[in-house]
Amino acid sequence: MIDILLVDDETYVTESLELTIPWGELGVSTVLRAASGKEALEIIEENAVDILVTDIRMPGMTGLELIAEVNLRWPHVRCILLTGHSDFEYAKKAIQLQAADYILKPVNDDEFMQSVSAAITSLRDEWDEFDKYHRLLYSRKSDYKILRENLMHDLLLGREISSKAVREQLEQYELHMEPEQPAVMMLIRLTGRFTTMDEQSLDLMDFAVGNIAEEVLGETYHVWFSRGPHDCLVMFLQNRDMAEVSHVGSNTMRDAAETFREHVVRYLQGGLSVVVTPPFPFHELTNVYRKSLGSLILSGPEEHKIIYIDMENTINKRPDNDAAQALDELYKPPVLPQLLETKQWEAAAAKLSAVFDAAERVCLSREHVYEMYLSVTNAFMYIAHKQGHLVHEIDHAGFDLLLAHQLIQSPEKLRRWAMDMLAKLQEELSDQEGAQSRRHVIKQVQELVTRDTGQDLSVKMIADKVYLHPVYLSKIYKAETGEGLGDYMIRMRMERALYLLKNTNKKIYEITSELGYQNPQYFSKMFKKHYGLTPNEFRDQT
Repeated sequence: MIDILLVDDETYVTESLELTIPWGELGVSTVLRAASGKEALEIIEENAVDILVTDIRMPGMTGLELIAEVNLRWPHVRCILLTGHSDFEYAKKAIQLQAADYILKPVNDDEFMQSVSAAITSLRDEWDEFDKYHRLLYSRKSDYKILRENLMHDLLLGREISSKAVREQLEQYELHMEPEQPAVMMLIRLTGRFTTMDEQSLDLMDFAVGNIAEEVLGETYHVWFSRGPHDCLVMFLQNRDMAEVSHVGSNTMRDAAETFREHVVRYLQGGLSVVVTPPFPFHELTNVYRKSLGSLILSGPEEHKIIYIDMENTINKRPDNDAAQALDELYKPPVLPQLLETKQWEAAAAKLSAVFDAAERVCLSREHVYEMYLSVTNAFMYIAHKQGHLVHEIDHAGFDLLLAHQLIQSPEKLRRWAMDMLAKLQEELSDQEGAQSRRHVIKQVQELVTRDTGQDLSVKMIADKVYLHPVYLSKIYKAETGEGLGDYMIRMRMERALYLLKNTNKKIYEITSELGYQNPQYFSKMFKKHYGLTPNEFRDQT
């Protein structure tokens, strides 16, 4: 609603306007009065005034001086001059001060109302643009979070992406990382009081930890922070000064990691374990992640410490023994991700059987069994995510880190779980026409539309959120529901409008704004096209 301030040293003028103008019809909620420029400034300091109507000739401070001061201190306020002096110089000065209008006394009510209405329309247009900008900004940041996390998961789980494509996506998502330069990885597991939090609270903690990372490490490093695919937080660090990257020594990184951990413990009152790698080339990212995750898990679920690992003894280097030869079955082509991606379910089952048969013939250490677990889960997660699924939707407990401790006790336990998980994946993903996947996408789309009925959504924005091309999304939505996606979005808005018109006392322009439309006339036209009546006609009949 709008607050208006009337200023005139002849108080009967402001009293008359306050009593005779139907302010409510104009959308004005509060009418304030002042008898001088000084009193007007005091009122504006204490109240959220939107429109100022002031006389020009007043003792002490003229209306022109008042407007100049208001423009300087409260530039959003719309100013209207009210005077009996029709001299051109006053009008010229008012134009220079960007006054909204210039009205002569004696005041004509219709003319006055028209002037105030124009000022209100101008204000609302400005507010709409401001809201739209910030909605788009919020949506963009929200989309970036999802896209950045999706890219990180693809890289960690071993999806083959060219260096050029990685660079392009990093640039698009405003991540200041260089794929050709070494990076350091930190894996973070929140412990202590964090383990008792619900999902929403944990999301807030993730956000807070990311902010602390940016604040503590951001001056020295480019930071890419996100939740990883195995229920831990992942952070990439790359030295801002590329000339110094070769000198990122252990002492520098140890100091950074210790400072980061101290800040999280101090400000968030919880514990955390951190695995820190030395600098590594991006093409080794998947191997580094697998080894780092193994170190994090094997450290125990409630450990509160920083672990520094030596990649020289782990990456692409395995002892020449029977256990290593058994593990080689995992990496012989065709590898498990390729079999799953092409939906060769029988071949994938045979591959797993060969791996576990080889493992049973030798004595595997806990670390070797854990490497098997990571390799198999990476493959499962990769294909599930590529098909638009979250793994916990297929098997809620399948990738729980506490369960991992039980599975790596023996290859036999891991075999039973892996074969069971493969069967669940096959059931979920083997639909010949992809109907299950399409139903999941349709559900996501409908949730987005019904949740954000008042947002300025478009088919492209929705397509970006579900990672599909807009044309393809429209095609499968039409095929699955019989209704065009654009038509569905309009129908949801119109149904919401119908509800608001019938069950609330909101003005038409308020409903227009709430539904994300910028133009009440356009909204009225769409409503009539849908229901055969204008919003006003519908409300009159109810």
